[in-house]
Amino acid sequence: MSTVLESLNAGLHGAMEANESVYILGEDVLDPYGGAFKVTRGLSTAYPDRVITTPVSEAGFVGVATGLALSGLRPVVEIMFGDFVTLITDQVINGLSKYGWMYGGALEIPLVIRTPMGGRRGYGPTHSQTLEKLFLGVPGLRVLAPSAFTDPGGLLRAAIDDPGPVLFVENKLQYQRRLDDPAFSALESRLQVQEGYATAATVGVAGAPRPQLTIAAYGDMAERAAEAQLKMAYELEIFSELVVLEQLDPLGPSGDLPRALADSLRQTGCLLTVEEGTHTHGWGAEVVARAVETSAQKLGIARVAAFDSPVPASRVLEASVLPDVDVIVGAAQKLVAALDG
Repeated sequence: MSTVLESLNAGLHGAMEANESVYILGEDVLDPYGGAFKVTRGLSTAYPDRVITTPVSEAGFVGVATGLALSGLRPVVEIMFGDFVTLITDQVINGLSKYGWMYGGALEIPLVIRTPMGGRRGYGPTHSQTLEKLFLGVPGLRVLAPSAFTDPGGLLRAAIDDPGPVLFVENKLQYQRRLDDPAFSALESRLQVQEGYATAATVGVAGAPRPQLTIAAYGDMAERAAEAQLKMAYELEIFSELVVLEQLDPLGPSGDLPRALADSLRQTGCLLTVEEGTHTHGWGAEVVARAVETSAQKLGIARVAAFDSPVPASRVLEASVLPDVDVIVGAAQKLVAALDG
């Protein structure tokens, strides 16, 4: 099981084998196509009665899935492109995230909504966005993002077992990331529980001195941050600790930071957040706000994110809008230099 895609696919196979109440719904999820990015490949062959191909009506089939969850099943919905989550906002925000609370905890909504986000494939402004921030802060909804530094398939299986609704955010380029990538062999990581079943990976260069900088990231940008981490260590002698979070929301209990991130910040006093979504009102802004509110020390802070712009169809222009390794390195270098000065 060498890639994020294979891990997610194995997680779905394992969940369907272990529990007959798990159903898959989505557009083009049947074999031989197996979904736009092949995460559902093989499922309709193995479980033909529990994989349901749907019309192009995201609001409609998320509503159907909500009804299935209310009836005691555990549906997993695939939204073909993350850009289309805008079509399910009413179902999520005014419906499935609130039902448990509205009925005094008597109802459970064990529903997972999977979707691939992100650009860098030249798909243009309506198929390349990173929109999970639209759902951050919705009470009753858990937002997760798998990472190649953890266990993507294991996280997905845990999400399917969750008694509440989950938005499971994948990244298009992340699918082909290797879980044992030799490019990261110089890195060492440790895992700890972030909240509930989600984990956080703390990643550093093996044998490096005390880190000067904490980097917080998730999903595919965590792997890009790791590339930047190695480049900074070998070329600039800037040493960092990367905290990779699986759970984007709730970020932590009672307004706190995840323990792994708080522990790292106490050591470095310097925070760089990294995300592919647009800069304004992003995930990183909430992380920074909590860091400032909960820290007893003065912090150096910077954020890396996409420009506040639609994602261009031109690959050259797209690359100029989305943050890359060099942008991360540049931001880190500027932040550390400002603190040293």
